[in-house]
Amino acid sequence: MQGAPARRALWLDLALYGGALVFAVITAFASEFYGYRVWGNFAIAGYLAALLVTAWIAVTGRGSRWLPVWVTAVVATVAPLLYLALRRSPTFTWGPWPWSFPAQPEVWVIERSARDLFAHGTPYTDLATLGRAPHPDDYTPYGPSMTVFGFPRALFGDHPLTDARVAFLLVTAGALLLAWYALGKPLLPVRAGHLVVASPLTALTLAAAGDDVAVVALIVAAAALAYRADPASAWGAGALGAVLVTMKLTALPAVAVLAIGVAATRGWRAAGAFTAALVVVGSAVVLPVLLADPTSFVEHVVKFPVGLGQASSPASSPLPGHLVAGLGPVGHAVALVLLGLAAAATATWVLVRPPRTAGDALACTAVGLGLAIVLAPATRWGYLVYPVVLAGAAIAAGRAQDRGGPARVGTGVPAPADRSGVDSPPGGPRTA
Repeated sequence: MQGAPARRALWLDLALYGGALVFAVITAFASEFYGYRVWGNFAIAGYLAALLVTAWIAVTGRGSRWLPVWVTAVVATVAPLLYLALRRSPTFTWGPWPWSFPAQPEVWVIERSARDLFAHGTPYTDLATLGRAPHPDDYTPYGPSMTVFGFPRALFGDHPLTDARVAFLLVTAGALLLAWYALGKPLLPVRAGHLVVASPLTALTLAAAGDDVAVVALIVAAAALAYRADPASAWGAGALGAVLVTMKLTALPAVAVLAIGVAATRGWRAAGAFTAALVVVGSAVVLPVLLADPTSFVEHVVKFPVGLGQASSPASSPLPGHLVAGLGPVGHAVALVLLGLAAAATATWVLVRPPRTAGDALACTAVGLGLAIVLAPATRWGYLVYPVVLAGAAIAAGRAQDRGGPARVGTGVPAPADRSGVDSPPGGPRTA
């Protein structure tokens, strides 16, 4: 017989899957994007199955609450991703009709950037050679590291498995496994699985685009490495931080939080290692591309994302910052002031109370990025995948901290064997 806490947990599970099912239905029938509608149809089946399995567990008291999570991962994420990859035509060109897109434009942009890198030594198109006014899709608003996800298609040609989304999925899975291992292979709370794996934000983003989920998964891995006690982890976290910042500038606040946390928790030697790796790896990635065409680099990576490019960003979801900015010049100024105040408040929080654990760092980053996304004048609701996944990862990291973690950070002394999680049984993450 189930106790009251278990019943409450199952009721919340039912509510979450029910809400996700409603979102999937709306997306399937109302979205203007073909890829979103395809995802919605798969997701209806996935979340309905999860809802029914959860109801069965609630009625019978038998079965694992993780089963519906993995059902949604397969049916609502992997299946639509592979279907959309199969539906792509090698000769597809952008048109004015978004309902024909089998992937969001960032997929083509990243794959094009890889081809341009091999052909011209830079992933950034020289807009002066277009012979027309630039379109937002002519831009590559990512750092050079993001180009790697386009390598499979650039090197091996058009094939469903060379779709950049497949690479994003594999890197996401690998980064989360690395984080779990670095945290000491703790028991994973189901609620963390809901936020990280089963959330419609995660599933839809991976199926239609994928880049943001890969970035946030790598942030989780960097946080897990940053708070390990062994010296090599500081170097690894710094190197991974460099990769993140040179993928997407969205990761810059997360890397700053980790740098402060490492300095406060592990001392200046570890902070020096973190910073050295960050600078060396970041320079090695950026300098060759920057020197090849500095004008294009600045135009694509710096000016366009902040609204100073020759074309405007299409990001325009009706979140508070965008709505306020839409009131005119005064509204835009107010939105920027609110964004600045939120950034200042978050920075003060981090400096006054530096994050002492990976869970603290992830939670702080979730709050900071969440505020930035909600208050930014130009934003997309899909970016909310960052705070949602980070919140789930913070829950999982908190469980690791409760169990003692892989080591007592800053001392180099292993945690007690019965709490370290390093003797986990084989076969993947243990869950609870």
